[in-house]
Amino acid sequence: MATLFVARSANLSKWASDVGLPKNIFKVGVVEGGADAVAAALAAGWAAEKDWTLVKKVEVGDWTEEEALERLSAKEKPVDPNYYPRLKGAAGVYKLTPTTVGNHLIVARAMAGNESLDFKLKVADYANYLIQFAQPPKAAGE
Repeated sequence: MATLFVARSANLSKWASDVGLPKNIFKVGVVEGGADAVAAALAAGWAAEKDWTLVKKVEVGDWTEEEALERLSAKEKPVDPNYYPRLKGAAGVYKLTPTTVGNHLIVARAMAGNESLDFKLKVADYANYLIQFAQPPKAAGE
């Protein structure tokens, strides 16, 4: 069973804001296994950072990381690891703007009939946004 996860690094977010990227930088990945496999992947780190923290994870069956990143890349553009040497080939690093995630939440809440459209974006909102567009499509019966 594969696990799709979204992680965040405070040091990488600080670096991103210093080099002109949005501070909302997240790593999206898929590992084979459960919580132990995700913890091992976070401990290994990416982009020369070891302070990665798990924001959210979901089980995705036999979905692979390549499939998840391809699906997510159709909606959001990943940060090019060749352009930023600090990333050192780390695939699955995405930059998000508050406007993009906020607009998505406004539309989702309006479609659900929620009267209150006032909200403040949280890290979990960014993770939910990434997971929604990276996870495999649901079958018609689900």
